[in-house]
Amino acid sequence: TDILYPVFLPAIRKSIGEKIDQTFQSLNESLRHIFTWHGLKWRFEAWRTGTSFSAVVLKHSLIYRVEHVFLISRASGLLIAHVTSQDATSEDPQLISSMLSAIQDFVKDSFKEKENSGLDTIRFGELRLWSEVGQFATLVAVIRGNPPEELHEVIRDVLLRIHQEFSRALERFDGDSSQLPGVETQLQTCVELQHMDSKEGFPWLVVTAVLLALIVAGGWFFLSWQTAHRWQAYLSRLAAQPGIVVSDQKIRGGEFYVAGLRDPLAADPQSLLSGTEVDPARVHSNWQFYQSLEPEFVLKRLSASLAPPDSVRLSVVDGRIVAEGEATTTWINRARAAAQQLSAGGPVFDISGVRDVSAEERWQVYVSRLEAQPGIIVADQNVRDGQFYITGLRDPLAADPQSLLPGTQVDPARVHASWQLYQSLEPQFVLNRLTASLAPPDSVRLSVVNDRIVAAGEATTAWINRARAAARQLSAGGPVFDISGVRDVSPEERWEAYVSRLETQPGIIVAQQNVRDGQFYITGLRDPLAVDPQSLLSGTQVDPARVHSSWQFYQSLEPQFVLKRLTASLYPMDKVRLSIVNGRIVAEGEAPDTWIDRARAAARQLSEGGPEFDISKVRDVSPDARAAEHWQYYVSRLEAQPGIIVAQQTERGGDFYISGLRDPLAADPQALLSGTKVDPARVHSQWQFYQSLDPKFVVKRLTASLSPPKSVRLSIIQSRIVVVGEAPAGWISRAQAAADQLSADGVVLDVSQLRELNLAELNQLREAIQTTDIFFSSGRVVPGPEQTPVLDRLADQLKEFAENARKAGVTARFMLTGHSDTTGRETANASISAARAETVRALLNKRGVAPELLLVRGAGTFEPAVPENENSRTGNSTNRRVSVTVNLE
Repeated sequence: TDILYPVFLPAIRKSIGEKIDQTFQSLNESLRHIFTWHGLKWRFEAWRTGTSFSAVVLKHSLIYRVEHVFLISRASGLLIAHVTSQDATSEDPQLISSMLSAIQDFVKDSFKEKENSGLDTIRFGELRLWSEVGQFATLVAVIRGNPPEELHEVIRDVLLRIHQEFSRALERFDGDSSQLPGVETQLQTCVELQHMDSKEGFPWLVVTAVLLALIVAGGWFFLSWQTAHRWQAYLSRLAAQPGIVVSDQKIRGGEFYVAGLRDPLAADPQSLLSGTEVDPARVHSNWQFYQSLEPEFVLKRLSASLAPPDSVRLSVVDGRIVAEGEATTTWINRARAAAQQLSAGGPVFDISGVRDVSAEERWQVYVSRLEAQPGIIVADQNVRDGQFYITGLRDPLAADPQSLLPGTQVDPARVHASWQLYQSLEPQFVLNRLTASLAPPDSVRLSVVNDRIVAAGEATTAWINRARAAARQLSAGGPVFDISGVRDVSPEERWEAYVSRLETQPGIIVAQQNVRDGQFYITGLRDPLAVDPQSLLSGTQVDPARVHSSWQFYQSLEPQFVLKRLTASLYPMDKVRLSIVNGRIVAEGEAPDTWIDRARAAARQLSEGGPEFDISKVRDVSPDARAAEHWQYYVSRLEAQPGIIVAQQTERGGDFYISGLRDPLAADPQALLSGTKVDPARVHSQWQFYQSLDPKFVVKRLTASLSPPKSVRLSIIQSRIVVVGEAPAGWISRAQAAADQLSADGVVLDVSQLRELNLAELNQLREAIQTTDIFFSSGRVVPGPEQTPVLDRLADQLKEFAENARKAGVTARFMLTGHSDTTGRETANASISAARAETVRALLNKRGVAPELLLVRGAGTFEPAVPENENSRTGNSTNRRVSVTVNLE
């Protein structure tokens, strides 16, 4: 192996290198012709001849020519033989041979190559020199153009044959070529190997394929650009939102990824996708909550944490948060502490515009407010040991001093007041007292004019005398009571006005009236359908106790009264309409002959001088047979009614007679006549009341007598009355007693499905809910995965409690209170506690708890579960929680 290794290894390396070059050249030629017309023909030729496609391509396409072939002795470097093509330029072959040998020796000496290696290829312009080294000679071919790699094999084969035939002569070559006859013939085969020029047409297939590829690539590029443009528009929209910071964004695999920071008070990034044409399902976002330093967000947090009083207004002015108004020292100190805790780089919190109002100053404001109230006189006021004392006089009609405390920020528990009642001489108070004592009639109006109380209108002498007496009794120094504007209306004038009013009423005839000894007497005629004369006294200011009237009833011939009597006596059918036309009473429509006969008799009985009763427009539609048919329909309708039992019914002398039993809750038999075309005037009925055992009536009676709670439902199932639900034990006992009573009558009242309402169980569940807390990691507003079972259990308990409370007739509501530890600023803790409560509310809502039952609040650090260490940097994890409080309404 040591002997063969220097010989075989370079040969193997050279063979592999040439094979790789040959493969690449073949691949290049194949790709160049794969989409051309020649390429298709050559592929068919390769299939037909069984040769490779690359070989056929090389056969037809490569352009080259072997111009010179040199056979050079390796031992001496002398030229053994030389062959040239016909058109090749001829140079001194011996000189060329010497130069090639010198170059070979130079390369070997310079790079320390082994003896059996040498230059394979030399390229100069369009010329290539391919060298094949044999045992005793080297074959060099000078080629113009781009020869195929297969030419190496041809040259190698020629060199191998020469060595086989002339091995000894080559080994002993000393410059005499006569010992090598036929060598030129062997070399001539190399010169004859050249390819014809390829004549190619226009590559339509290539152009078409390229165009299609360009179209597809252009479409893909446009869609990619459009998608990226929409995504960038969404990112720009996000970047423009206050409280949102985009830290990273990318597009990968057709999906969009965005991450950053978001203030809980900022807009929801998901809602900003609307209108951007970006598919929300392809957007993956990862937002971390942070507190933005935008002035509007800082303002909201300060408003939530400081809870400014009504007298203080917070606003944003030139990027600064400005507080204006007046507040207590305690609130101002809290505001200053909050201003100092604001993050660097955020807006400045300016509270210089808030005026410090001390407790004494607020008390003086309240006292000034009292002194400005009419009807209140402050006699003495002082401040002692932090308590406020005030005494004075107060009119009962004045404002309540206690009601004036709201808005003054004075603690009502520290106020001790002592008020003596008195009557103020303020005109408004005097007016109120006069109105209450004199009770002026509607025709008199009392008002305050230039600090005087003025009465205007008209009244009786008695009222005027009472008003004058009241004016004289008014206290000196008070307002004057002027009644000069009240006109005295005598009783006789008012009586005459009343009589005139009576005489204008239809159906009333005044026969005689007079006034005697201060009493009023009147007699006359009155239709029972006319207005009541007593009711007309209202508004006349005539004393009803002084009126003595004697009215005789009569029947007025006024058309409207005659119409009312005819309607009441004839009871016209639904299809008959009575009306007054030009002073005549006209009947129109259709009716049975019996009704028409009655109407004619009534028309004949009308008094002389009264309106005419015209029934010529009423059509007779009721023969006797049809009347009987209508009657039977009515009887069938009665028999089908629950709670009505027809015992007997007959028709006699054109009238109908019916009797039986009727439940008071059943339909009115008289009302059922409507629509049957039976004349009610011909129906004579006699009904005895009884209690029907029909389940519907029994349920109504039970509902009225037992008054079931909301959690109990009575229903009828297969003729049985079933009671379902929960109720107190007392009500269940009453229901059981009713069931026992009904069973004797054959009615089944099933109370087996009633359950006793267990309030103790409700309280036990309430205790379990209120001892459950949801815990959070530091700085997080979303509970960790370990809290998922707690949330699931809490949601089930809340739903169960709400349902049980509803059955008990009450409404349950649950207050979710967020808490935080003392780590960080108070404003941040207040915000994060509220955010935790909102998060738990959303998670419970997702688990089926109705959102209207859930209330949220943020307590910050003010309601800790355990005391905090002021020096702790991490805070107590027990205080980072959301607690639940149950309220019943």
